[in-house]
Amino acid sequence: MNQWLLKPWRAAFFTVLLVWLDQLTKELAIRYLKGQDPFVIWDGVFELRYLENHGAAFGIFQGQRVFFLFMGLAVFAAGVYLFLKMSKDAKFFPLRLIGIFVVAGAWGNMLDRFRLSYVVDFLYFRLIDFPIFNVADIYVSVSVAVLALLIFFYYKDEDLQGLLVKKTNEEDGA
Repeated sequence: MNQWLLKPWRAAFFTVLLVWLDQLTKELAIRYLKGQDPFVIWDGVFELRYLENHGAAFGIFQGQRVFFLFMGLAVFAAGVYLFLKMSKDAKFFPLRLIGIFVVAGAWGNMLDRFRLSYVVDFLYFRLIDFPIFNVADIYVSVSVAVLALLIFFYYKDEDLQGLLVKKTNEEDGA
């Protein structure tokens, strides 16, 4: 699997697949949860509850579509840049996956904002009264948590120094 994601078109395909999965779950939420009582999975713990979120995480930045467009484009540009410049060393495979999931999550929610003017949220942990979220939010949140763990416990400073491939004199045409 490590080598599979080294080709940009394969990473793009995987990203599109993740965005499609996110959009599918949101379409199902609209179809089966909108206007309905919550669907209880585990009483008092977890349920599916439809919510139209006009802001970002936890409802901040309500109605800021232009801001979200620029943020989505920035995440996409950074993800593509890092993917293309990142070392192909196998030890950076987790970072490639994280980048793909973050880009997919950002684009999944951005598609909602521009298609619907809000983000569809539907996953709710009642036990801890956690804000309602969606699959794209999981992509981003889990990726950021894994990234933090990798930086603190797996990668050494010298690993991160070698993250981006530097051009040699031969590549520069010198």
